[in-house]
Amino acid sequence: MRKFLFIVMGSLIPAVAVIGARGQAPSPKPPCAAPADNYAFMGIKTVRLWEGDAPEARGNQCEDIPTLTIFDPPTPVGNGSAVIVFPGGGYHTLVASREGRQVADWFAARGFKAFILSYRLSANGYLLPVPLLDARRAIQTVRAHAAEYHIDPNRIVVAGFSAGGHLAALAATRPVSGDPSSADPIERVSSRPDYLVVGYPWIGALGDDMDHLNYCKTLNIMDKCAALRAQYSPDLFVTKDDPPTFWVHSIDDKVVPIEQGMRFYLALLKAGVPAEAHLFGHGGHGFALGKGDPELDGWTVHLEAWLRTFGLFTPVVRPKTR
Repeated sequence: MRKFLFIVMGSLIPAVAVIGARGQAPSPKPPCAAPADNYAFMGIKTVRLWEGDAPEARGNQCEDIPTLTIFDPPTPVGNGSAVIVFPGGGYHTLVASREGRQVADWFAARGFKAFILSYRLSANGYLLPVPLLDARRAIQTVRAHAAEYHIDPNRIVVAGFSAGGHLAALAATRPVSGDPSSADPIERVSSRPDYLVVGYPWIGALGDDMDHLNYCKTLNIMDKCAALRAQYSPDLFVTKDDPPTFWVHSIDDKVVPIEQGMRFYLALLKAGVPAEAHLFGHGGHGFALGKGDPELDGWTVHLEAWLRTFGLFTPVVRPKTR
């Protein structure tokens, strides 16, 4: 198995990052989930992460309810692997189509059971660590229901983009172990993902770079930033036990400089975590599955090859029933 691979596509890394680009356009607000399963139109349904109020909930409106939206593979059982997609949006909104639905469809078409996490947002008063609570719960929910979802509980991929990439990396480096004594069966399993995919991740969201997109500066909470940085910067918590990671980024990203992802990538390599990087000369920020550019669109070919090296496309062999 390859321990790591570093590929640069198209150009050299510039010495100075360009300043002042704006982020991606917001998507419409995600649907609100009823207490029971719903939205079963076209085989798609949305479920709440908690039956009652979520921890730290400020109310009981749609924006207070973290959810998973579920996409089935073409065959009833699929290949036994699962993916949970964390869309980006600067923790202020969710880019639900390009970094959510399109990514989930890509995985589902290849046999994965796919889920999109709608986590709580700063626009509605939810600051870190609340999104991390939602992320952990999402992974635990999928793992706890592995038999129902026809997946292997040890074949869960988390794929995050931009702010969702920061959240995915945070979930991978700061998981919670399962509590076997918990009355809640979901809390009995670990929240650690088995594989991590990050696209142009906002690793330095809480860093001291004020020339680019910055979580604390945007939310005007600079007085809290040092404490938040110490607790929720993924690169500070990398260990040898973190999941194998695939990283894709464009060198001309003016919103989240490539140096942020590089910091995380190098920490993974230093810890001995299998990691693969694909860097493209052009693409900017928020390219999701691609922008119609033949070279940039090809990053998912590399992703599929990487996933295959871990056997995630090989169907799970299940015991025959009598």
